[in-house]
Amino acid sequence: SDLVREGYVVEAIVNYIALLGWSPSGTQEIFSLKELEENFDMAGLSKSPAIFDIKKLTWMNSEYLKAMDFDKYYALAEPKLKEALGDTDLDLKKIAALLQKRLETLNDIPGLVEFFKTLPEYGTELYTHKKMKTNDEIALSSLEAALPVLENLADWNTTSIHDALMALVGELGIKNGQLLWPVRTALSGEPTSPGGAMELADILGKEESLRRIRKGIELLKG
Repeated sequence: SDLVREGYVVEAIVNYIALLGWSPSGTQEIFSLKELEENFDMAGLSKSPAIFDIKKLTWMNSEYLKAMDFDKYYALAEPKLKEALGDTDLDLKKIAALLQKRLETLNDIPGLVEFFKTLPEYGTELYTHKKMKTNDEIALSSLEAALPVLENLADWNTTSIHDALMALVGELGIKNGQLLWPVRTALSGEPTSPGGAMELADILGKEESLRRIRKGIELLKG
């Protein structure tokens, strides 16, 4: 019960506990309950005391969440999403889909999605990224170029946003990251986010996305 309250799923807990003091004959570590019953063998019991490794359980829990049927996963994730986002018009299923491959426990959800509800205060240092080859000057130029393109976008979805921004990259003659990193940063106000510029813009909607990009431009202008 304590582990469930900490965001671990029951199947992962049972799987992990079954491996405390018992080793299966093969290399498989992730089992369904039926597979545990089928594979259990007294010969695999260890004489040495078992060690409860929370890191190993967390890894196993993450693997369970990744492999879980989406509807089952969403049933577990939805209460956490509603807890974090409250009454909102945001598509919670789209947000949940972004998170599924990134979660270690269900309790990670609130901290990863708060920016969807409220853009946090952030500094311009987030726009500087060595790998993406961005700095304040490049970020400002990219956001100012992206704003009218997105303003004129009639259909607002991941595909249309992707196509519009990638076309702009070609027109500007810059690296993908030099446009997409500033847009993602302006939309999230976070150093990392579950999802890139296109996915975040789609979920936030046109009006809110444009508002956040304008705020990013103001911030970079000082």
